[in-house]
Amino acid sequence: MSNQISHLLSPLQWDGLSLANRVVMSPMTRARAGEEMIANELMAKYYAQRSSAGLIISEGTFISKEAVGWWQAPGIWSDEQVTGWKKVTTAVHGHDTPMFLQLWHTGRASHSDFLDGEPPVAPSAIRHAGDKIRTSSGEKKAHETPRALETDEVRRVVDDYRNAAENAKLAGFDGVEIHAANGYLIDQFLQSKTNHRVDQYGGTVENRFRFLREIVEACKDVWPSQRIGVRISPNGSFNDMGSPDYRETFTYVAEQLSDYELAFLDVIDGLKFGFHKLGEPMTLEEFRGVYSGRLMGNCGYEREDAERRIADGHADLIAIGRPFISNPDLVERFANDWEFNEPAKADVWYSFDAKGYVDFPNYEEAQQGELSESVR
Repeated sequence: MSNQISHLLSPLQWDGLSLANRVVMSPMTRARAGEEMIANELMAKYYAQRSSAGLIISEGTFISKEAVGWWQAPGIWSDEQVTGWKKVTTAVHGHDTPMFLQLWHTGRASHSDFLDGEPPVAPSAIRHAGDKIRTSSGEKKAHETPRALETDEVRRVVDDYRNAAENAKLAGFDGVEIHAANGYLIDQFLQSKTNHRVDQYGGTVENRFRFLREIVEACKDVWPSQRIGVRISPNGSFNDMGSPDYRETFTYVAEQLSDYELAFLDVIDGLKFGFHKLGEPMTLEEFRGVYSGRLMGNCGYEREDAERRIADGHADLIAIGRPFISNPDLVERFANDWEFNEPAKADVWYSFDAKGYVDFPNYEEAQQGELSESVR
């Protein structure tokens, strides 16, 4: 173990889970589930290659057909999808690595092309003002004005989260992460910019939190709280987000979630996805003051900064995203201070096949390849 990153590489245990290190493979949409949105052998290989992470959180996974908003990303609402994900969890567990499933509903960040012509749903009928969305046909189209969910429909969506949590258990996952970040449905309910409701799910921060609270409670019907994580993005501008009262909102959210004794609170404190610039960024130190459980830092962390956050007590875990794409043995590279592979180009992030997905060598394979070239 490198003395420079001894905290990052130290083990962590809770509720029967045993993490070999504090490096978490962050959820990353990779669009390899095919048109049927079913996890497959290719995905099993991809995740197994990266199983030296202390914990893997799956790519965002749609809880229902209504939740879909990304072409060829996986779902978890059907028996076939459960069976597909079993291939992945079996492969990852073969390396003694725990894996959580991220539960995802895109809300207004979807398009009617994904939804059989129906408009996307949201807390309020406020259109996403950002860039165009790539639809299921491959064409980029302007975002549409979503349909505001009726009050009695919100309970149905909560039930969709419960069913997805049940299916995650059937698929062999070790827990679930509720995706309440990055301008997707739950984040749309949390933030005053996108939630203009006048019922019990809108107005005050307490009401705007109600939807997430009910989802956490629904997941607790299936999983113990120590197997449920929540992801938030207090600083983010992605998907046309950012509310003037963000600090009040996310302080309250963290305080309330602290009472649930969750597996972790996954805070996208980094600014690589953009920053709304409505005030100073919220930091892990700030959340440490109001959240008593495990904190996970996320977005743009490099090895030394990740080590520092854990050593200073600001975080218990650090999620790493894009470096895992081209470095399946990222943890070993951290531990040995090995150089990284060339970063994956954006054109293979969502290219639907094995190229740019499972064809990156680990360090030893790369060295053998260079040696073979040198003796030719």
